[in-house]
Amino acid sequence: MKKQEIAKLSIEDLNSRLIDFKNQYVSLKLTHKMAPIENPLRIKEMRKLIARLSTELTNRSSQA
Repeated sequence: MKKQEIAKLSIEDLNSRLIDFKNQYVSLKLTHKMAPIENPLRIKEMRKLIARLSTELTNRSSQA
């Protein structure tokens, strides 16, 4: 997801996607510990996406 796509989402959508991506991140890390995944950079990308979503939520809550 790009920053423009994240900016278009509502607060409820941001919260739901953040929860979904956090769950995916945990399962991805667990899978990688058991057997190496094909593209380990997905873990890094997922972590950055979670950070982007969290930052957007923080910015919106501080503006309100």
